[in-house]
Amino acid sequence: MGFDRIAAAADEPERIARLRLARTQRIGPVNFAQLMQRFGTAIRALEELPHVVRRTGGSLTPYPVAKLDEELARAEAAGARLIVLGDADYPALLKQIDAAPPVLWTLGPLKPRKKAIGIVGARNASAAGQKIAQALAHDLGDAGFHVVSGLARGVDTRAHEMSVKTGTIAVLGGGVDDIYPPDNRGLYEQIRAHGLLISESPVGHRATASDFPRRNRIISGLSLGTIVVEAELRSGSLITARLAAEQNREVFAVPGSPLDPRCRGTNDLLRQGANLCEGAEDIIRVLEAQMGFNAPEASAPASALPEITFQPQNEDDIARVSRSLLDLVSETPVHRDDLLRLCGAQTWIGLAALSELEMAGRFSVSEGGFYSRS
Repeated sequence: MGFDRIAAAADEPERIARLRLARTQRIGPVNFAQLMQRFGTAIRALEELPHVVRRTGGSLTPYPVAKLDEELARAEAAGARLIVLGDADYPALLKQIDAAPPVLWTLGPLKPRKKAIGIVGARNASAAGQKIAQALAHDLGDAGFHVVSGLARGVDTRAHEMSVKTGTIAVLGGGVDDIYPPDNRGLYEQIRAHGLLISESPVGHRATASDFPRRNRIISGLSLGTIVVEAELRSGSLITARLAAEQNREVFAVPGSPLDPRCRGTNDLLRQGANLCEGAEDIIRVLEAQMGFNAPEASAPASALPEITFQPQNEDDIARVSRSLLDLVSETPVHRDDLLRLCGAQTWIGLAALSELEMAGRFSVSEGGFYSRS
């Protein structure tokens, strides 16, 4: 999906409409991009949305304006800034990933750069693990990297502390005003003053367990590579590493003792082909060889932003393919590519029909793009 080709918002009403569309039930990042390509603007997509889902037997009401106003008021009180997909200052690396967040809230003066590295690891990190995280963050910061992490205890905390002066980005599961854990309040305030706090959750939202995988994909998406310092075999840090690999970003792992459960996840990453990381020079060598960091970063003018050319789509064709897909999908999950092949439609029509049925609540989508009856 061409998330990096969504047109820049022409005015403030369109930017607010994109926020409202993104907050609407069953409109995830993929459906957001599909609707934008289909209707050209969020304003028109919101107008058409109830009619689109009604014809497939579903119902969907756009996000209430009153709730949107509440979120905007909380953001204003917190001093948060809205960035929508299509804005000139939307983070360039994040824009490139599949399912890029349609909207972001930020706090802090730092502007994300492409030369960024994620550092994640165990909350209950060992003294050695915390020392390594500190050294990596310090040395990579001195080498011109922004350090991205999740403000959690342990490795995240040490990575942020050592990179506040050189540039650090904290990605939060809750809203940008949700200080979690509470004992990191002082660090949160330092990042707010000198770095960047970023979240796709509404301002005022308190983080729940389901928010952290979404946060992890932003950590890896903002970074050219992700370093895992310590991680057990079942940990959020390994989820971040998997997401980084899926985003075609580099994965680095710090080796550790096989006797320490906190090192089993990182050692397993190395067995799977992750880059060995014993110091900052390992990171710099791999990334400079691939990305040519010695060349200065160029900032494209706003007029050079890539945009899609909106083309009206044949709604009758989409309706016909939707009926075909309803016959093809059962309780047994089927991959999107198989459905597109079996329905015999052009890819863009099939994707529009799948999106329409998901928004109508007729289909459920699991990780990996598998569709089944709701």
